[in-house]
Amino acid sequence: MRALLSVSDKSGIVEFAQGLEKMGWEIISTGGTYKKLNEAGVKVIEIDEVTKFPECFEGRVKTLNPFVHGGILHKRGEKEHVAQAKELGVEGIDLVCVNLYPFKETIERTEDFDEIIENIDIGGPTMVRSAAKNFNDVVIVTDASDYGSIIDALKNKSDSLDFRRDLMIKAFEHTASYDAMIANYMNGRFNNGFGAYKFITGKKSFQTRYGENPHQQGALYEFDNHFTNNFKQLKGEASFNNINDVNNAVKIASSFKDENAVCIVKHGNPCGFALKGTLLESYTEALRCDPISAFGGVVAVNGVVDKVLAQKMNEIFLEVVMAGDFTNEALEVFAKKKRLKLFAQGKKKLVMSKDSHDFKHIDGGFVYQNSDCICDNEVHNAHKKSKLTATKQEMKDLEIAWKVAGLTKSNCVVYVKNSAMVAVGMGMTSRVDAAQCALKKAKEMDIDVSGAVMASEAFFPFRDSIDAAAKAGVKAIIEPGGSIRDDEVIEAANEHGISLYFTTVRHFLH
Repeated sequence: MRALLSVSDKSGIVEFAQGLEKMGWEIISTGGTYKKLNEAGVKVIEIDEVTKFPECFEGRVKTLNPFVHGGILHKRGEKEHVAQAKELGVEGIDLVCVNLYPFKETIERTEDFDEIIENIDIGGPTMVRSAAKNFNDVVIVTDASDYGSIIDALKNKSDSLDFRRDLMIKAFEHTASYDAMIANYMNGRFNNGFGAYKFITGKKSFQTRYGENPHQQGALYEFDNHFTNNFKQLKGEASFNNINDVNNAVKIASSFKDENAVCIVKHGNPCGFALKGTLLESYTEALRCDPISAFGGVVAVNGVVDKVLAQKMNEIFLEVVMAGDFTNEALEVFAKKKRLKLFAQGKKKLVMSKDSHDFKHIDGGFVYQNSDCICDNEVHNAHKKSKLTATKQEMKDLEIAWKVAGLTKSNCVVYVKNSAMVAVGMGMTSRVDAAQCALKKAKEMDIDVSGAVMASEAFFPFRDSIDAAAKAGVKAIIEPGGSIRDDEVIEAANEHGISLYFTTVRHFLH
């Protein structure tokens, strides 16, 4: 039996080769892998002894050879193939272990296009595809984490067809994601990221119990190990809907960086948010906005949950608490709640991956775009349009309201008072309805909105929303501006003694 080993990432390759050698396998290798194995005392055959042709063109051509691909691809169970291999002097290659040139690491490290081109693997993917195609006869290895299980399977003769088939699928996933990464990079460099094709690839993180509903299947896939590095299921199993709600809550809470932000989300929409001196105060104030909706909701805590905060949270039914982390004492408190799920990032504060692009599925395809970014300076650099200037606290409230509004379904209006959200209207077909629904809910919750600020993620088309805000006691408003009736809106703000700011940036979320 012969194995061809040619890897860019050489971690574990010596031990893997030694395991094969102990079972009597003949080892063939190339370039740097050959050198490493030879230095480790593995008896190894250099590739040009097999190809009968030297590596050439600075290593660009070394395995693209009939003695390699014939050895991999000929079918051992077909007499014609076996006879032709014998006639041509082609010996079988029964295991191929390849991982590819580090293209991703290269594009992250340099903009040098010549170096980037040289880190596009050609022979590697070709060998992987050849071995995967002939998985019935050849073991294809593309993941160093599989070395141990493959040695065990070969040793125990348990490398069944199903076992090889699973390795085959992993191999084609490996080359497909590699090619997709190259195509996406080239389109990003030369076509502003919008080429004739767009490839979206993700690695499976885990299967959810089901999708949005029990009759649907679902799973979480990740980019760049984001969830592997930043998502720990400490208690309970994350559902499809949990993941979506957590995502929305974390986006809002983490947008305030190191501050003690707490966001409560129900069915994808924020129903509570606050930014106070402590996380306990933030949670308490966030809950006041809409405790009815918060029942069974998802809470994102931008920090570490301690025992006191856990005890406060345990006063109502919450489905999920997502936090930077939890103290051991907090986990003991939460252990009493059977239906509560706890997820953490293992960090002091919440983080997002900050994906450069996002997309949305529509029937028959998907729409793709640059990711929206609500920048910290949008409020600070906003243009004052009114005679009145907002106070320092009102400016802080405007920042909170603006960020929450930009991360909430349109049409959306957010009211914030003393660093806590006191009312929100979202997902409405009319901006006036969003404003009025928010005030109606606040009244039902017996929350005094007077003195609050208001944010709208898109412009107010008429002054009626300003008039309604003044009636409710709103003192400051922030919106993008851009309506043909902006002058009427500004006039209304001045009439009511409201400070008004335009950001010039719209943040629709559909």
